[in-house]
Order: sequence, then C-alpha cells, then structure tokens
Amino acid sequence: MHLNTSSPTPAIRTEALTKAFGNRVAVDQLALEVQPGELFGLVGPDGAGKSTTMRLLTAILPPTSGRAWVMGREIGLEPEAIKTSIGYMSQRFGLYPDLTVLENVHFYADIYEVPRRERDQKVEQLLGFSRLAPFKHRLAGNLSGGMKQKLGLACALIHTPKVLFLDEPTNGVDPVSRREFWRILYQLQREQVTIFVSTAYLDEAERCHRLALIHQGKLLALGAPAVVKQLMRGSILEVRASSPRLAAELLRARFPAQTVGLFGDRVHVVTEDPEPAARQIELVLGGGGVSLEGLRPIEPALEDVFVSVLASQPEEGGR
Repeated sequence: MHLNTSSPTPAIRTEALTKAFGNRVAVDQLALEVQPGELFGLVGPDGAGKSTTMRLLTAILPPTSGRAWVMGREIGLEPEAIKTSIGYMSQRFGLYPDLTVLENVHFYADIYEVPRRERDQKVEQLLGFSRLAPFKHRLAGNLSGGMKQKLGLACALIHTPKVLFLDEPTNGVDPVSRREFWRILYQLQREQVTIFVSTAYLDEAERCHRLALIHQGKLLALGAPAVVKQLMRGSILEVRASSPRLAAELLRARFPAQTVGLFGDRVHVVTEDPEPAARQIELVLGGGGVSLEGLRPIEPALEDVFVSVLASQPEEGGR
C-alpha cells in the first residue's frame, strides 16, 4: 500500500518578502510558513514592520520584491481572489458609529455578497458567538472598546474566511476584554480557522502555537514560544525591592544596562553567573539605600527573551 505522507499546503507562505518605502525597508526578506488551522503570532515592538507585513499578506500593498501565497494564491497575481477569501481586521477597522451592531454586520455581509438565504443564521451565530446579541440594536459608536473589537471580528468573519488576519486586535483594550477576545480566537481555531495575529503584548504571544519575532522588518526568531525562549542566554534573577524603579536605576549603573529590566514591581537581571551577581545586587541596593525584599532565580518569560534579543538591535525601523 502506498501512503501519501506529503504535508498539507501551508495556509500562508512567504519567500524573501520585502517592502521598501523609498530608502526605508519596512519588511526585509521575510520567510515563514503558517499551517492550516494554526494560531500564529507576529510579535515585535512598535515600528517592527508588523502592520506592513499584514498589508502585504492581505494583498493591500504590493511587495517590492519576494513572493507570498495565501491559501495557495500568490498575492501579486490574485489579489482580489485573496481579499474575498480572507478576513482582515486592521488596527482601525472600519466600523460605522452611526449604524447599530446589527446594521454593521449586515453592511459587511453586503460587501462580501453573503447570500440572503444563509445570512440571517450566520449573523445570529456570530452575534451569539461574540456575546453581542443583547446589544445588536446599540449604535456602534456607543460600544466600549472591547465590544467594538468583538464587533469588528464578527464583521471580518461574516463570509466564513479560512484565514483570519488580525493586526494588534487588543491594542488599548482592557485586560478583561482582551481575555474574552482570546477566548473567541481559541473557539475559531478549534473550527480550523487559520489565525495570523500581530501583537506587542508578550503574554498574548505565549498563547500562540508558534510565533515570529521581528524587528526592523527582519525575522529574528521563529518557533513555538518554548523554542523561542531557548534563545535566552544566561539566568534570570528576580529582584523584589522597596523601590523597584530606583533599584533598576542602581542596577543598570552596575550591570550592563540591557541585562536589567523592570517588569511591574519586579526587576529582572540577566547574568551568566548567578551567585556572584546575587552578591553584587545585595551590595548595590544596600549601598543605594534600597531595601532588598527578595532575590531568586526564575524561568524566563517570553518578555525576558524579547528584551534580551532586541537589546543589541539598532533602534530605527518601519511600521
């Protein structure tokens, strides 16, 4: 018996994908693959090139060079076919504030030419799915930030796309709404929708199956969050002090500045040699009049890797 062991066609694939605006390169030789049904994160700071990558993959912008395919269609050759078969939620998704929730969804159903005979059931399903049904007659302009994001997602899903592109969908949204939004994404992923999401939130990146870390349009790391964490060199000492900000300032004066990070009320110090570093931390804080309340080694979070990998990178880049 002959078994077909060939892997499925990637939902998204790029080869040396590049976009320049004059002399500024916003996306630089990007090469990656996203598998069908995968929840894939594009991670980087502001100006890393995340939004430009999204606009290239959704066939809104033409590449300067390189190639990309979405569901087997090449972005440079079949842009209109790609646009009708994907869902895309940009940072400034075009909701109409003077239309109700229901009217906004029907408006996007008209744009995507969703047949009338299946539309009502689909609309009710999406409003229930996003928990917007009780608010369907409310004007979109009167919704909270989190509810607007859920309405934008419902509009992007009205034509049942196989690939969903989300550009920093929870930026500026409160933590509770962020968690609710990700609950919806997990439900979509279980239905085999491929989700390509960009984010600057590191806790969100850890929720993805795989992620690409980019800076200045260049791919710095690619893999599951646990694999990307292996890029972290050295150990991390977590410092709890009476004045975290002052503690971070004092430690940056003693240790290389890029190895000291302030995370809420904790200071992280990356070191190759934890024991001597711990003694130095005690001396530095004691000499600076800061009370040391706790000091222990911890496992790196993705945020630590993010800081570590970007520490040696130049600062200028492209959106």
